[in-house]
Order: sequence, then structure tokens, then C-alpha cells
Amino acid sequence: MVFEVGILNVVPGQETAFEETLKAARPLIAATPGFVSINVQRCIETPNRYLLLVTWKTIEDHVVGFRQSDRFPEWRKLLHHFYDPPPVIEHYVEPLELTD
Repeated sequence: MVFEVGILNVVPGQETAFEETLKAARPLIAATPGFVSINVQRCIETPNRYLLLVTWKTIEDHVVGFRQSDRFPEWRKLLHHFYDPPPVIEHYVEPLELTD
């Protein structure tokens, strides 16, 4: 599995509209082969900041399968005007095993 992680800073005052639009946009990403799940969590200390965590089977499922699909421009159109500044998206491998 690969984890797509981003910090989403939403224009203050636009949090409710962002959350509603994200719910409406979810089917666009979920329709991608290799998509596993999406989780978005709101920050306690900075209420207009969100943590994005998308789980993919492979990195290619995200960077090719979704970002090069005909659904990605619609995703951008719906969501990207909420962000200030634009988010930095990074990819992480499965968690380290920290137990003995």
C-alpha cells in the first residue's frame, strides 16, 4: 500500500463549503482502480487546516490512474480553489514495524 498525505489549508470561512464539496467529489477519486480509502481530518488548533490521507494499492494508481484520468480536472475544479496555499502532496510506504 501507498499513502498519499497532504496538509490542506482552506481559506478561512470556507470550511463548511469545503467539507460539503469534498463529500460530493469523493466518488471522483473512489472510482479510480487501486483506490482503497480516503480520510480527511480537521485540525483542532487550526480549524481551517485538514490532514488528507488517501490509501492506494500503488503510487501509479494515484499519479497515473487518477491524476491522468478525466476525473482529475473535475476534482481540481471542485476543490482546488479552497486551498491557500496549494497543498504539498507526498507519498509514503507502509508503516514501520515498531513492536518486538
